[in-house]
Amino acid sequence: MHLLDTLEQSLRELDAHGLRRRRRTIDTPCDAHMTVDGRETIGFASNDYLGLAAHPQLVAALAEGAQRYGAGSGGSHLLGGHSRAHAQLEDDLAIFAGGFVDAPRALYFSTGYMANLAVLTALAGRGTTIFSDSLNHASLIDGARLSRADIQIYPHADMDALSAMLDASDAGTKLIVSDTVFSMDGDVAPLARLVELAEAHGAWLVVDDAHGLGVLGPQGRGAIAEAALRSPYLVMVGTLGKAAGVSGAFVCAHATVIEWLVQRARPYIFTTASSPAVAHAVSASLRIIAGEEGDARRAHLRHLIGRTRAILKETCWMPVDSATAVQPLVIGSNDATLALQAALENDGLWVPAIRPPTVPVGTSRLRISLSAAHSDADLDRLNDSLQRASRAALEGA
Repeated sequence: MHLLDTLEQSLRELDAHGLRRRRRTIDTPCDAHMTVDGRETIGFASNDYLGLAAHPQLVAALAEGAQRYGAGSGGSHLLGGHSRAHAQLEDDLAIFAGGFVDAPRALYFSTGYMANLAVLTALAGRGTTIFSDSLNHASLIDGARLSRADIQIYPHADMDALSAMLDASDAGTKLIVSDTVFSMDGDVAPLARLVELAEAHGAWLVVDDAHGLGVLGPQGRGAIAEAALRSPYLVMVGTLGKAAGVSGAFVCAHATVIEWLVQRARPYIFTTASSPAVAHAVSASLRIIAGEEGDARRAHLRHLIGRTRAILKETCWMPVDSATAVQPLVIGSNDATLALQAALENDGLWVPAIRPPTVPVGTSRLRISLSAAHSDADLDRLNDSLQRASRAALEGA
């Protein structure tokens, strides 16, 4: 019982500091309007940036894939689980996202977390130094730790600091690691400068485009395409459960890099392949993203982003300057952030509170996540609720 008592005490401490996480149960498809814990809600919590998660064509493609390939893959990719649907998707992904490198090839993973672990543990190791942005996603942090490489953390997006670290390093192999769009701030990494530094120092540049793919760049091809970058040193990780509306992730790079991952990436080798039906649905999603409908959805999303930025500036709190679908509103304390979340929830709005350790202490925030499925009327509701809560906070100060 002592072990259980220890855990119970730790849980009570989380409660005391406003840090316990709680799951919500959704009874309807992921969309702008959902039933959450039995209550009708406008959701600003998901990463379904293009509003594709409930798209009828993707639902039909998933069903078609299940009819054609069955429910499960039956094994790892190297032991009987690599279906024609997986192979086709990897070809589609290489064409869709691989314009930054010659001889592009893609490798499909079940999750973005696995993809990041795979890349960093396969490309780095003892004798390698990883240079990691201080605000990188947890999966990049964990991949760096598991690689057993030396790790140097540079201040967020500080290219002068990174350059100095690279100049001082005598590591045989160097990896620069960064998100493209940072998930809790919504800002975009200085990708052109990162490529410049990688090439100058002969370093790999691993970028996680989880929150840029589908949203940024021509035809939604991502942050690298938006910046019009090309480099043999680039290794891109993309997520397919956000703007693409399905699930899974991929790594895109030169064919030699991908072949090395097939041989040495443990998160790829030693896990059962995802359902081929899911891969079939992702291929359908890529066609929508790259087509006229994808362009229209991105245009609407840009409109919503502009409106939301203006709305947040009218509150008494601190919006983070973000031009992406991630719109953070920094409140400060955990208790105040949870109170604002509850006030919005009472108005039928689901806007999640983000607290430490996901963000630094004292910067707890609401993370407003926009989707092309949202309407201007949805933003009117959000605006009314936020301004009412802001006035109440000023009166109570």
